Amino acid sequence: MQIFLYVLLAASVSTISLVLLRGLAVNIKLVDVPCERKSHNGHVPLVGGVATLFGVIAVAIAQSGSSFYQMEYIVFSCILVLVGLIDDKLDISATFRLIILMLLSTWLVEKEGLSLSYLGDLFGTGNIYLSQGALAFTTIAVIGCVTAFNMVDGIDGLLGMLAACTIASLGLLFYLSGQHTLALFCLTFIAAMCPYVAFNLGLKVKSKYKVFMGDSGSFLVGFTIIWLLVFATQNINGYSSHLAMRPVTALWIIAIPLMDMALVMIKRVLKKQSPLKADRTHIHHVLMLAGNSPRKTLFIVTVLACALASIGLIAEVNQVEESKMFAAFLQVFVVYGIANIVLEKRAKQKSANYMG
Repeated sequence: MQIFLYVLLAASVSTISLVLLRGLAVNIKLVDVPCERKSHNGHVPLVGGVATLFGVIAVAIAQSGSSFYQMEYIVFSCILVLVGLIDDKLDISATFRLIILMLLSTWLVEKEGLSLSYLGDLFGTGNIYLSQGALAFTTIAVIGCVTAFNMVDGIDGLLGMLAACTIASLGLLFYLSGQHTLALFCLTFIAAMCPYVAFNLGLKVKSKYKVFMGDSGSFLVGFTIIWLLVFATQNINGYSSHLAMRPVTALWIIAIPLMDMALVMIKRVLKKQSPLKADRTHIHHVLMLAGNSPRKTLFIVTVLACALASIGLIAEVNQVEESKMFAAFLQVFVVYGIANIVLEKRAKQKSANYMG
């Protein structure tokens, strides 16, 4: 019963926040305006992330006394959401965002003792432990995760569905490992995010109430996921007697955002462009260029993400060798890259023939 009340509280506070913040966002012009890369209709409020955070905070207050560095998580999340709001409003540079993420990562490692220092047995030669390299690797992981989920926020519902897939997978692993507090957090975070998905997709609400996550929301999602991954794969000051999963499993449960970011950046570098330059070469763009509707694209990407996450979960539960899981993931990435490039070329050729 208590779990149901926490879920209801998260969803209710998030819903009320969306309704109230939507009007405020319109008044202060915290809205997304259509442009060359954005084809939505009208000016859409960017308050999904703030509303989700409010739902999470409401549950944290109700729990009072929960562990896993909950207060630290709330503080860091508020900082990132604030940076995201500033970015949504003023469109700050990528360099400034990177600096903020680097400072946050340094604080996590040096002051809070939260780092990614154990990588598991990726190559079948024994467990890999980072010492001096933990700070650098954690910084790269934080920046990578936040950036990956920021990049997939390109069509209605996609960020929410991919985030739900990853966080639900983590929640299941936390539950199976006996870490019920973190499992409950995953459940309430998804509950806090559900109202945004409903408003974003127009489910049971009028289209005039449409909202976007904004950078504040994608920053929150990315940071929340890397935060949970740290607790799932590392021994944090004796928080749990055993890990919820091995580090390699993380690759599978964030597979689509990770592979999309990596492939897009590789293609940009090969074109001698900045890896952070915005364009329309992400997986959702390629699928729509191939003739799929936004809703069909959402379905395809979500199913693919859930399928890969399921493979990771099954392999983790059955304790498949980490080196085999890592090798299999690299093979999946190669296949994904080839399929993406072929599909993109065919779609562009078809478009050129149609225009001709």
